[in-house]
Amino acid sequence: MTAQNLLVELFVEELPPKALKKLGDAFATVLADQLKAQGLASADAVVTAFASPRRLAAHVTGLLGRAADKAVSQKLMPVSVGLDASGQPTPALLKRLGALGADATAVAGLKRAPDGKAEALFFESVAPGVELAAGLQKALDESLAKLPIPKVMSYQLETDCELPGWSSVNFVRPAHGLVALHGSSVVPVKALGLTSGNSTQGHRFEAAVSPVVLKDADSYAATLLKDGAVIASFAERRAEIVRQLAAAAAKVGGGCKPIEDDALLDEVTALVERPNVLICAFEPQFLGVPQECLILTMKANQKYFPLLDAAGKLTNQFLVVSNISPSDASAVIGGNERVVRPRLADAKFFFDQDRKKTLASRVEGLGKVVYHNKLGTQGERTERVRAIAEWVAAKIGADVEQAGRAATLAKADLLTDMVGEFPELQGIMGGYYARHDGEHADVAAAIADQYQLQRDHTNAANLISMTLDIADRVETLVGIWGIGLKPTGEKDPFALRRHALTLINRFELLGLASSLGAGHMQLQLSSLLDFAKQQFKPGLISAEVCTELTEFIYDRCQNRLVATFKQRVEVADAVVSMRPPLHDISARIQAVEKFSKLPEAPALAAANKRIGNILKKSEGDVAATVNEAVLIEPAEKDLFAAMQTTVPAANAKFDAGDYTASLQSLAALRAPVDAFFDGVMVNADDPALKANRLGLLKQLHDAMNRVADLSRLVA
Repeated sequence: MTAQNLLVELFVEELPPKALKKLGDAFATVLADQLKAQGLASADAVVTAFASPRRLAAHVTGLLGRAADKAVSQKLMPVSVGLDASGQPTPALLKRLGALGADATAVAGLKRAPDGKAEALFFESVAPGVELAAGLQKALDESLAKLPIPKVMSYQLETDCELPGWSSVNFVRPAHGLVALHGSSVVPVKALGLTSGNSTQGHRFEAAVSPVVLKDADSYAATLLKDGAVIASFAERRAEIVRQLAAAAAKVGGGCKPIEDDALLDEVTALVERPNVLICAFEPQFLGVPQECLILTMKANQKYFPLLDAAGKLTNQFLVVSNISPSDASAVIGGNERVVRPRLADAKFFFDQDRKKTLASRVEGLGKVVYHNKLGTQGERTERVRAIAEWVAAKIGADVEQAGRAATLAKADLLTDMVGEFPELQGIMGGYYARHDGEHADVAAAIADQYQLQRDHTNAANLISMTLDIADRVETLVGIWGIGLKPTGEKDPFALRRHALTLINRFELLGLASSLGAGHMQLQLSSLLDFAKQQFKPGLISAEVCTELTEFIYDRCQNRLVATFKQRVEVADAVVSMRPPLHDISARIQAVEKFSKLPEAPALAAANKRIGNILKKSEGDVAATVNEAVLIEPAEKDLFAAMQTTVPAANAKFDAGDYTASLQSLAALRAPVDAFFDGVMVNADDPALKANRLGLLKQLHDAMNRVADLSRLVA
């Protein structure tokens, strides 16, 4: 058989929609990889995956009918073991050859080759290439075994000659058909109790013929579309839905656009075989309900696409992706409108009922909601967050009373009917209810922002939002970490890594606001962690929690700089290793990057490393004091004189927050530093002279490392 394209399709009952794309990609990828590994397909063979609600398929180009024969060299044993002193084969060698299907006549053809310190015997043979049927069977078995099936089901085969009614199969869904075509020829393979053929099924209701007979591998997609009314490609079906959604929105007019949601789009693509987008509507009276509630119920429960107007407001029209295309779609439209109405009515009922009680009246009920069996109730947690929020507010210049009020009410919407039905709306509904209750606008915004900010790490609506977010996260970090539930490996069930990264972001935003004249930044990580720890019952939180969390947060910061912002590892290490205030890190990184590009930077960084090593090896702590009268060498006098002007200037720039200018000021020290190490013996025999020179280096080291540890810029 010559090289031809291959098509394999497994026809099944409706597959789980959220897993369909992954299943389709995995089926095609593993199948092709196995065929390539067996030499039936070339390394550059093109693989096309197909996945629809009722089928997984793969098209692979250039499949051979039989793989090429392969030369095989097998190591047998050392020569000293395989041949005796007279060169005759030993029983051990003959036994090994027999296992390979050879006999004593093969001894003369054995190859000798070095193997480490000894010489070994090798048996060379030619392994016949695998036939396509056998190779495809192996590849198909492997592909099915490695499918990322979310949940396996067991079902009985329809017929079994040996044990009728007793043979069962475990798979994601019952399988009813198997196609395997090499060009136009059927490849005889079996899977899940099925035997391969050249026919499949099309659309449940709209296929032109049944079964759909496939002429050859290359006509698969076109034949399914023409005779089966199925768009087999997941990507093409998705693109068609996007096109139809845009066309339907344009037909509605008014600048309307369907809501953007890739997860919903993927799920709907996995629910239909040939999409047909229809325009539906609901009663305008429901628009009085917060649009987040309506959007969520339409997306989550009905898989509809709500339409937003040009201003981003929800309209009373929505789009349905139907799996049928009747000439008169009124019945389909009417049916979907009837289905969505009770859902929207429920949302309106919940909203109306919830507003009959204020958020403040629900706070007491949080004392009956368990937060964690060791950390107490949501009520206790609310008190801790409130205390932290008020403390943070005082540090960053926010309104302390409003911060405390926002923290007190933040979790109260957990007890509302709407959040009970739609947990995804927690915080959002709290914001609506707070505004309805007449709470301050910043308080309501902070309540609404608390979960939104978890998804958007770049902005906070106001200082009260920022305060509540910091308090909530640091309470979580200290509490969860403090009772021993630290992240391990890839496991982080309480998302402490995400909390740490967002906390870092909050400090950066506050530092930016401070630099722009929005007040002085007084919030420090160490004091924040310590205050948060004090809000828990004595003895509940581990004593080391603040130290451990500090290291954890700075580690996350360094990883983030390298992974997210593509910062050079040595630059990130130089800054973060100094454990500077979190809000200063970004400015210091920029300063070190600019400094590292100066021609003087490599020499100064190397000198800094040398100084650090000298100071480490000295006995006891070195005092940063210098007696000018003890300076005797010209080079040390010159360095001391240069430092008298350069270091104060660098310190002044540092104190003013101009880290770039501070580091660049130090560039003037390169020449005197180089001259010092060329002409001065630091470890002099005279103890007073040695101590004075060490003091000079200590002063220089302290001045050079205020912004970052410059020694880390060199290997």
